[in-house]
Amino acid sequence: MDNLWHQKIAANPGHSQWYIERFRKLAREGADLGGEARLIDATVPRGARILDAGCGTGRVGGLLAAAGHHVTGVDLDPELIAAAEQDHPGGDWRVGDLAELELPDRFDVIVCAGNVMTFVAPGTRREILTRMRAHLGEGGRAVIGFGADRGYPFDDFLADAAAAGLAPDVLLSTWDVRPFGPGADFLVALLRPA
Repeated sequence: MDNLWHQKIAANPGHSQWYIERFRKLAREGADLGGEARLIDATVPRGARILDAGCGTGRVGGLLAAAGHHVTGVDLDPELIAAAEQDHPGGDWRVGDLAELELPDRFDVIVCAGNVMTFVAPGTRREILTRMRAHLGEGGRAVIGFGADRGYPFDDFLADAAAAGLAPDVLLSTWDVRPFGPGADFLVALLRPA
């Protein structure tokens, strides 16, 4: 099965532009769009190498680049990458499929926010996590967040992460550092190489 993002574009060819405008409108209205970036920024020293995996419009990576980090963003949607380049010129934005991720760089942190892991084709999830693991530098961590009831049970995700060589350092239920527990409707997993 193809990934959910491709399905949305196939059903509505204007979906990418709708998504771009949605976040631009939220930014104009002063919505707090920086929670993920604040958490990531707090986990690394200034000037860290950060991969924004499934970067979309650059919402997270753009804030991290503005904070002084070296950000590479990868997304499979060329329209979203074009928006990232326009709205956040401080990052290195690339079109690419996370299931085929092959970059020469190693990163201090890989952030995968915005429910990205629930949009990818289910059969590629473990491969994506394996490729993330391969792109972590010494002491690096992957930080992945997504909601419950999106077709990827948290226990399945954690099993896939373990199979990919990633172990939990910290599990949270929100990007604002609330503990993860039974019944949580969101997971933010800070994972380290096992």
